[in-house]
Amino acid sequence: MGTFSVPISIGDPQGENWIEFDALVDTGASVTSVPGSILRELGVTPVSSRGFRFAQGERRRMDMGRTWISVEGREEVTLVVFNDEGTLPLLGALALEALFLGVDPVRQQLVPVDGLLMSPIWEDDLDSKDET
Repeated sequence: MGTFSVPISIGDPQGENWIEFDALVDTGASVTSVPGSILRELGVTPVSSRGFRFAQGERRRMDMGRTWISVEGREEVTLVVFNDEGTLPLLGALALEALFLGVDPVRQQLVPVDGLLMSPIWEDDLDSKDET
């Protein structure tokens, strides 16, 4: 569910041209969504189409593209949904994780985090035994 807005930028697939706007931080949304006209203006093309279920229960198939996103000076390539015109842009959980940003809903701000909820382990770690 959305909590507050932050300025974000979406870049073209090459990361050369950017459009800045405010997006609602929505940790209930897995994928960032932006009005399709912004993505088309930047030359982003759909790479897949997936079904989504909305909070109101509606289900729809929507196009998704892969492109650059920038939030608070951090840049990363992420999946973005081509949303309907007139809808508010949403900054989703996958982009936040890719950018190593967490959400402080009390202070209504994004905060840098050291890592994700999961961390990779090395194969050697699987073989070692804790001898305590």
